[in-house]
Amino acid sequence: MLRLSMPFRRLGGLACIAGVILLFANTTNAADSSGVRIADLDGKLRIEIGGELFSEYHYRGFSRPFLYPVLGPAGLPMTRNWPMKEVEGEERDHPHQRSFWWAHGAVNGHDFWSEGANAGRTLHDRFLEVKSGPEFGVIRAANKLVAKDGTLVATDERTIRIHNRTADRIVDFEITIHASEGPLTFGDTKEGTMALRLNEAMRLTRNRKPAEGRIVNSEGLRDGATWGKRAKWVDYYGPVEGQTVGVAIFDHPRNPRHPTHWHVRDYGLFAANPFGIHDFEKKPDGTGDLEVAAGQSVTWRYRFYFHRGDEQEAKVAERYAEYAQ
Repeated sequence: MLRLSMPFRRLGGLACIAGVILLFANTTNAADSSGVRIADLDGKLRIEIGGELFSEYHYRGFSRPFLYPVLGPAGLPMTRNWPMKEVEGEERDHPHQRSFWWAHGAVNGHDFWSEGANAGRTLHDRFLEVKSGPEFGVIRAANKLVAKDGTLVATDERTIRIHNRTADRIVDFEITIHASEGPLTFGDTKEGTMALRLNEAMRLTRNRKPAEGRIVNSEGLRDGATWGKRAKWVDYYGPVEGQTVGVAIFDHPRNPRHPTHWHVRDYGLFAANPFGIHDFEKKPDGTGDLEVAAGQSVTWRYRFYFHRGDEQEAKVAERYAEYAQ
């Protein structure tokens, strides 16, 4: 219970209310400055950790919401700049691969992965919660999956939890797709789904030649051998501005089709995809289709662990075991 001193009570009704609001505002700001602070900048949410920029959640003006930039340990950029920003030396391929996003290439036959002439759009509807805090910040948003012809295909709710960390960065991403407009079929294609496009310096290959990036999964497979394989986690690391940093994506044990397949490429695409069995295992078309009945929903959960060093130095397997529990 908040108790007011006698001098404060004598301020009168309106002044008293204003004083209480100011008191709580100052308390909240003090907590946010040392934790995770999220501020709306009209079309994007700015996310700071300990007073320093971590990322921005872009929710208006693009084909889908995404996070960019993503700054990892020591403030190093973990994802590609293009097409959001022109930077010399970056390749300009796959313009739909925007930093950090969720999308799938076949939802009731509609393509929400690419940004071509026939692609659908994931449109921001409203925020359900935007909260700063000393331990973590939360973004909860509702979105609409709209086909090229304007048909509403489905809706989603996504929760992004940003943890207050100093030496590393941890983000939890949860997405629920609602079959709100009728039954849904997630098609059997490798074009998806929970994805990053990494900093160009972290690539496994560059100009068709070996580069300094490395990939490893929970089953001990490395580099090109990780593509399309099932694994609990995958770690992708490499040199950025003279330091070795990486990111591991953890597939939650409760996810449908855990452990998931991974659409992880030597040019820096890094995606968990539970649908593309036809591509990954060379099975008949449609083998990987996933059906959701009208009025039902399906949920996926992932953790992103941005760290220093390789998977051994970062103790990725131990961090995954903690997450899985």
